[in-house]
Amino acid sequence: MGERGRPRHPDRLTPAEWRVVDAVRHGLTNGEIARRRGTSRDAVKFHVGNAVRKLGLTGRAELRAWRGAPADSALAGRAGEEAAVLGPIGQVSRTVADLGRAKAFYGDVLGLEHLYTFGDLAFFDCDGVRLFLTAGEPKGTESVLYFRVPDIDAAYDELRSRGVEFLGAPHLIFRHESGVEEWMAFFADPDGHPTALMSQVPPR
Repeated sequence: MGERGRPRHPDRLTPAEWRVVDAVRHGLTNGEIARRRGTSRDAVKFHVGNAVRKLGLTGRAELRAWRGAPADSALAGRAGEEAAVLGPIGQVSRTVADLGRAKAFYGDVLGLEHLYTFGDLAFFDCDGVRLFLTAGEPKGTESVLYFRVPDIDAAYDELRSRGVEFLGAPHLIFRHESGVEEWMAFFADPDGHPTALMSQVPPR
């Protein structure tokens, strides 16, 4: 007679536990995890407790700092193989009150490529840099997003035709010794976050 019940999972944590552990390591509270996963706080608390026990940790603080990856992850067993050299900016985040409205603005109005949406998270491509939008209340001042464009006058006219309200016309910010000029034009997204067009104009 074999053992009754669910067969033992081949990894040290179950898929559900891994998802909760990743969310804890991301800094989310049990309530935030429950909301994003569509489950109860008690279920999240249960998975956190199981993970802590299985990994031999003392609590949530150690769990957040614990380094580990699922057995089937591409990262498993690769820690420390490459030198710690920072590359280009990979992602910029922005908090929005209404994700649907923000997706329409960044996708339909500004024309950014929508990559994917997962729950209350949406991702857009900005010429290789990923814009990460998350629904919620802003926790502080948002950084200004500066979109580089080849022709600031043409971009200004095109976005105005799509309903973007600029705070002012494109204007000169700085002229380099080489004669290259920095031009910018500012506007706000639907949440009032500062956003801008920027263009470097070489001398004739």
